[in-house]
Amino acid sequence: MRTLPRILIVEDEPAIAELIAVNLRHNGFQPVCAMDAESAQRELDEVLPDVILLDWMLPGESGLSLAKRWRASSRSKAVPILMITARGDEPDRVAGLDAGADDYIVKPFSPRELLARIRAVLRRRAPEQAGGVVTIGDLSLDADTHRVSWSGQPLKVGPTEFKLLQYLMRHPERVHSRGMLLDKVWGDHVYIEERTVDVHVKRLRESLGDAGRMVETVRGAGYRLTASPAA
Repeated sequence: MRTLPRILIVEDEPAIAELIAVNLRHNGFQPVCAMDAESAQRELDEVLPDVILLDWMLPGESGLSLAKRWRASSRSKAVPILMITARGDEPDRVAGLDAGADDYIVKPFSPRELLARIRAVLRRRAPEQAGGVVTIGDLSLDADTHRVSWSGQPLKVGPTEFKLLQYLMRHPERVHSRGMLLDKVWGDHVYIEERTVDVHVKRLRESLGDAGRMVETVRGAGYRLTASPAA
């Protein structure tokens, strides 16, 4: 028997949480609700969900803080986080992505849009998934063990950044537009803005440290990964 995808809804407004839960149940998902950070952590500790819907504004610890904590945890770092927020300004959206969210949705939103975004983040967990090890210069990525190393030293790379790096390393020296990266790494999802790519490239470079210079910006065109970065 196929297990239904488990969706953890972290939302302090009961009416909104119930509306989301009803729509998820009717569309083949298993929703679990939490009203605050403490109860959300309990649910996550008990059973790891397939996707987390995380409200930005929560009593006590904020959704932004929770996202950062879960991304820092080896157990939950690979779980897709979809941030739900009433804050639609670009700086707020970028802050949500920087905190570790894979996507965001601005209130008010339609159930259809929410379902499309959830399905998209679930699809994104396995795009372009080829196994094995790929090495460019001193940078190495093992798709089977989900490990990245630079000059033999392990690097901590988030789940979305790992998929982005994997694609770039499997297609080195080529320039990839933001739109192309969205299609190949994130999947065919109409709601994702191209600016999202910039945020994840920035985060990837930070994770790679000295190896980050291998990910080059090609002005007006996109990004490429090269074994011979410019000085």
